[in-house]
Amino acid sequence: MNREQYNSDPRYAKVLETMDLLGIMDVTTTRQHKNGTVVWKLPIKNWNSGKTNIEVASFSTGYVRNQNSGYSNYQLNKRCESEPEYFKLANGDYRKFETRGCVLIPVEIDRLEYLLKYCIKNYYIKHANQVPNGDYYPKWMYENKCNECDRNDRTRDLENKLDTIKRIADYE
Repeated sequence: MNREQYNSDPRYAKVLETMDLLGIMDVTTTRQHKNGTVVWKLPIKNWNSGKTNIEVASFSTGYVRNQNSGYSNYQLNKRCESEPEYFKLANGDYRKFETRGCVLIPVEIDRLEYLLKYCIKNYYIKHANQVPNGDYYPKWMYENKCNECDRNDRTRDLENKLDTIKRIADYE
């Protein structure tokens, strides 16, 4: 959807190059584009349902969100402490509440670069064992498979050495 725009500026071109390298697709609809929203689909299955791929979006309001499903969209922006608020209680006392707010990213290219870095760190690196075909393999399963391969390699090496010794013994 936004390929022409991505190629027009060096920073956008870098974003496009990284997206292509990672297999990320821009799935922005015409209406979203008109509203200033950019949506990307990652080649990683959503670990909640396992049926859909992870989608993330950048909004013109400065927010960056995970778009996995209608009920669990959440903000990916960095968080900061906001100004404390005071509320009057029924007995006349005041109570102070401190909340955390999102750090908005007003410039679109900054949001896209932040979104790419977030995806690489949190989806590609942390969940590297599920990236190739969208399957999730727990760490213990991966380690067991590695240990099994190591044992097979050691067994194969031992058999090769025994064969060599037998050939030498047969030769003499």
